[in-house]
Amino acid sequence: MIDDLAKQPTIAPYPPVPTLRERRRPRVPRIVWWSLLGLALLVTFILLLRHHENAEKAAAATHPAAGIAVTSATATQGDIGVYLESIGTVTPVFTASITSQVTGQIVAVHYMEGQLVGKGDPLIDIDSRPYRAQLMQAQGTLERDENVLAQARMDLERYTAAWKRSAIAKQILDDQEKLVLQTGGTVKNDQGTVQYDQVLVDFCSIKAPIVGRVGLRLVDPGNVVQAAGAVTLAVITQSSPITVIFTIPEDSLGQVQARLGKGAVLTVDAFDRTAQTRIASGKLLTLDNQIDTTTGTVKGRALFDNQGAALFPNQFVNIRLLVDTLRGVTLLPSSAIQQNGQASFVYVIQSNVAHIRSVKTGLTNAGLTQVTGIQPGDVVANSSFDKLQDKSAVAIVSKPAPAATGGSPAP
Repeated sequence: MIDDLAKQPTIAPYPPVPTLRERRRPRVPRIVWWSLLGLALLVTFILLLRHHENAEKAAAATHPAAGIAVTSATATQGDIGVYLESIGTVTPVFTASITSQVTGQIVAVHYMEGQLVGKGDPLIDIDSRPYRAQLMQAQGTLERDENVLAQARMDLERYTAAWKRSAIAKQILDDQEKLVLQTGGTVKNDQGTVQYDQVLVDFCSIKAPIVGRVGLRLVDPGNVVQAAGAVTLAVITQSSPITVIFTIPEDSLGQVQARLGKGAVLTVDAFDRTAQTRIASGKLLTLDNQIDTTTGTVKGRALFDNQGAALFPNQFVNIRLLVDTLRGVTLLPSSAIQQNGQASFVYVIQSNVAHIRSVKTGLTNAGLTQVTGIQPGDVVANSSFDKLQDKSAVAIVSKPAPAATGGSPAP
């Protein structure tokens, strides 16, 4: 009996019955706990961030900023030129347009296109055979008449001796004297004909009349040219030295003439079309003798050595004529000068503080401007004008600051 009871399955006890208080307390979901944990972490992060910002503000208050970074420029004392600017045209001193002075066929062209030729160098040969034959005829006529003149003079000597012996009448002697004179005139006429024919022969061989450069070939062998025709056979332009013709305003004529009257040599610089690169330097040669009433200007001619052939005939160039030089003036880089309407000002730096100071500008040349209102040695700001104000703290740096978009207004 006891064993049977032991073999029976064990019945689990009933779970405990929850109390009334336990039945009323709801179970909190797990996602709520995770949300509360994230919120706590966020609040902690915000508190740490505010603490870091407060620490930075305190450090900035303890160590204030050094100031606006600017590059500086120092006013100097020096010389600056008084220039007149104009547009000029490169003009050769000599230009030769060669045409034929005889009629004939071209048999040879000796020059190369663009060749630099010297005076007397052969250029073109024209068939000279007809002119040489004509010259030979004239020389034969001259030789015959010279012998006729010699015979007439011999007869004159005989008649003179016979008249002294009273062997002939005086009329015969007088006639012979006039015959000698007539024959002499014929000989002179023959000599002129020979010289003229010789010139025609020389014209068949055309030579360079000046030193210069030959242009493109305009004729070829085999062409027939006419005497005093309109066909140009070659053009030679002298390239060294060379001149530039430009204009000077009527109002500036007085100061230029005053300098020329004192014997001064006025320097002239030729620049390219952009007026940035200087091509060559020369000197003012002369001025024209009258003013152009339509433009109110007078022409000037400047002479350039042009050994490197930098100037080309008929080239347009920008001319700068140095009229005078102002010495011992205060100079400042033009980039350091700011404009407020018609007024000019700069930022003078004193004890790392920028102070606005009005200046009066004068001549400008090569990036430098003549100024009055500051002294040589004054340090001025040369960058960061968009950030600067009067009495702004600045820090001078060696490298240029970013380009400014504009200057602050002057007081």
